[in-house]
Amino acid sequence: MNVKANALAERLEQGARALADFAGGLTDAQWQTRVPQDGRKVGVIVHHVASVYPLEIQLAQTVAGGSPVAGVTMDAVHEMNAGHARDHDGVSKDAAIDLLRKNSAAAAAAIRALGDDALDRAAPVSLYADAPLTAQFVLEDHAVRHSYHHLATLRAAL
Repeated sequence: MNVKANALAERLEQGARALADFAGGLTDAQWQTRVPQDGRKVGVIVHHVASVYPLEIQLAQTVAGGSPVAGVTMDAVHEMNAGHARDHDGVSKDAAIDLLRKNSAAAAAAIRALGDDALDRAAPVSLYADAPLTAQFVLEDHAVRHSYHHLATLRAAL
């Protein structure tokens, strides 16, 4: 087993578990609360974290394979997030938590499949002005960090 990849996967799993546990304890009113400065409902944000794991892993795998990430911009991210919020405004707690558990497990498995060479490989990433970044950085800044970031935001909002 790759120690570095396993540690990344464990951190992702811990964050997803903490978000799922938090979400599971919310009332219906809390689930429907709009988050200040964000505008999305709490439940939509939980579903958002769950739904973007595959994309975040794909970006890291692209870099791990030595290819650049092109065409990903903050404007595109904001557009994707706004579309997700519109499409999933009424998401149920059970559906969001189930997706969070399923997609975080798949993300952790994909991370564990990477070797040190793949994690250390760097390629230009358009989201960061084409800076050459490692696959490990892309994982840490997106898939691993994502649940922790939103959990802190949701706790502060409620």
